[in-house]
Amino acid sequence: MLVSAFLLGLAGSLHCVGMCGPIALVLPVDRSSKPTMAIQTILYHFGRLLTYSFFGLLFGLLGKGLFIAGLQQQLSIVIGALMIVVFFIPFNKLLNLNVASPITKLVGKLKMNLGTYLGKKTNSSVLMIGILNGFLPCGLVYIAVMGSVALASTYLGAFYMFLFGLGTIPLMTATVYLGNFINIAVRNKIQKMIPVFVVIIGVLFILRGLGLGIPLISPPTDSLKVETTVKCHH
Repeated sequence: MLVSAFLLGLAGSLHCVGMCGPIALVLPVDRSSKPTMAIQTILYHFGRLLTYSFFGLLFGLLGKGLFIAGLQQQLSIVIGALMIVVFFIPFNKLLNLNVASPITKLVGKLKMNLGTYLGKKTNSSVLMIGILNGFLPCGLVYIAVMGSVALASTYLGAFYMFLFGLGTIPLMTATVYLGNFINIAVRNKIQKMIPVFVVIIGVLFILRGLGLGIPLISPPTDSLKVETTVKCHH
């Protein structure tokens, strides 16, 4: 299941280029020095991965609470079903999802802070840009977060989101170095495939919850249950 996080990030990274590409294009890296530029690009990605991992830790904790309540199987099935339902929602609307005015105000403040750091060519500012970038609303991140909840573990949830972030790095790095290097027609064709990857991952989560005994895909039901028997040692 962890591999699905990387694949989702990799497949959906074209969307990241479209949404966060403008930030990557104006990233205040030192282009006069290749080693410094490489270090600053890594810091930018590290900042994003920190934020994504924080989300995974937080929502993994939520999933862990449901796991303790004995609901992990049902949770995995529900999460998988939600991912598939997403397929029938116009994907652009989902990716641009932004609800409630308090969130809108928060996003406004994030963008203001981003603007401040974009004007500073320092390693710390590039790191902060990455951290703040990770907090911007993104439908693809919401989908990945669903997966971290279903894993019902703080550590696995954080690692799931970390792997998701890793998957977005290749194209985002290419954007920093090469700018808008992907033709719009090609970009549109690839974006149409993103919902298909989401559905495949959704099916994997449903299979996992069903406990069919399929190695690596659908472990036996017993392995997904919480041990409730208390053993006393005298």
